[in-house]
Amino acid sequence: MSSATLIDRFGRRIEYLRLSVTDRCDLRCVYCIPEGFKDFEEPAHWLTFDELERLLGLFARLGLKRVRFTGGEPLLRRNVTELARRVASLPGIEDLSLSTNATQLAPHAEALKAAGVTRLNVSLDSLDAERVARINGRPVLGQVLAGLEAGRAAGFAPIKINMVAMQENVDEIDRMVEYCIDRGFILRLIELMPMGDTARKMGYVDLQPIKEQLRRRFGLVDALLPGGGPARYLATPDRRFTVGFITPISQHFCDTCNRVRLTVDGVLHLCLGQEARVEFRPLLRGGASDAEIVETIRHAIDMKPERHEFRDAPEKVLRFMNMTGG
Repeated sequence: MSSATLIDRFGRRIEYLRLSVTDRCDLRCVYCIPEGFKDFEEPAHWLTFDELERLLGLFARLGLKRVRFTGGEPLLRRNVTELARRVASLPGIEDLSLSTNATQLAPHAEALKAAGVTRLNVSLDSLDAERVARINGRPVLGQVLAGLEAGRAAGFAPIKINMVAMQENVDEIDRMVEYCIDRGFILRLIELMPMGDTARKMGYVDLQPIKEQLRRRFGLVDALLPGGGPARYLATPDRRFTVGFITPISQHFCDTCNRVRLTVDGVLHLCLGQEARVEFRPLLRGGASDAEIVETIRHAIDMKPERHEFRDAPEKVLRFMNMTGG
């Protein structure tokens, strides 16, 4: 492979990194962090901003173009806007985005935009206050909606609403569609991934029938959106409404997977549904040269599996989403 390109064994170009800047979260969503979970990483183990800037800079030299801050809840990381400024300034990084639950977004929206974050993905599984409290473990609907309005006022575009489809909320998809149309948001429906026992018990919803229902109802056609993620999009011909579908179970996208995930403590996960991983913290804190780290990055990409096994072996992955990064 070329000196400036990361291509795995299956010919996939890896140019997208999802960076978990913290494993802490102020919510306890039933499919992510169960109530009572205490197995958080020690802050002393978190990669520092200097370490992250160095590591992502080396990734960027090899062809990394897109970075998304995830968590936990990334806005809980102190001075995260400073990290955003540093990452957005790295040569080769063309796109910096943020996944958030938006509870903390209102006071940070303008600073994040000024720091170089251009796009937001906001988790919102319901517009019913009581249902939000059940799903998220906290009564936060008002905070989330206020955060979304602050993001829109700050000029973020596009703003995507991530709705995990489950038995608890599948009856609310039409209402969420109307909300997104009214505010110019893009809706993304996500199949629940079986990460941990709690998520596996939530009740899987196949999005394929819902996709066809929405296609017929709105006259949707295939669409492409920037972002580099796994969603397949449909839109009305006038783009008044756009909806994406992330379907790791019913229609997996492993053959086009272009991303890896880095945890807050420096572990690179090559696949959500497999345990292949490489630790970078010992290298960063043990005096490794840039050349040694670059070689480790190349070795890691060579380890990326061909596909996940969520359908074949859903019990295989035991870690929770907050421990991996969204």
